[in-house]
Amino acid sequence: MTQHKPGRSIWIWSMSIVAVLFGLMTIKEGGTVLFGGPAAQAAAGNYVPFVLWFNFLAGFGYVTAGAGFWLQQRWAVWLAFAIAAATALTFAGFAVHVLGGGDYEQRTVIAMSLRTVVWTALAAISWRQIITANNARSY
Repeated sequence: MTQHKPGRSIWIWSMSIVAVLFGLMTIKEGGTVLFGGPAAQAAAGNYVPFVLWFNFLAGFGYVTAGAGFWLQQRWAVWLAFAIAAATALTFAGFAVHVLGGGDYEQRTVIAMSLRTVVWTALAAISWRQIITANNARSY
């Protein structure tokens, strides 16, 4: 069993790994569709361009937040909240697109639901693990 750095809980380890891996997968998948040519775009089906661009760019934020979680930085908590809010707003825009009759893939509904839940949870957990824990240590 590996030794954890003192003060770095299993929650910090888990949040960091989830955020970084989720980010790298998001960058890879989004980049493949955006820059992989017509065959990659055809394989993606009825993707919604603004959702695809948001997710691709957000992937870099995911990796950054994961590094910040690892370093137990307060800014990473605020970044996680910003990612959760921006994801929810993008999901709402996607809903408007769908309700307006726009083409889409069901997997986009699933992926955006997952992203919204994951980043809301990471924001809440990071608040508890980084902000609350740091405040408790300072007393």
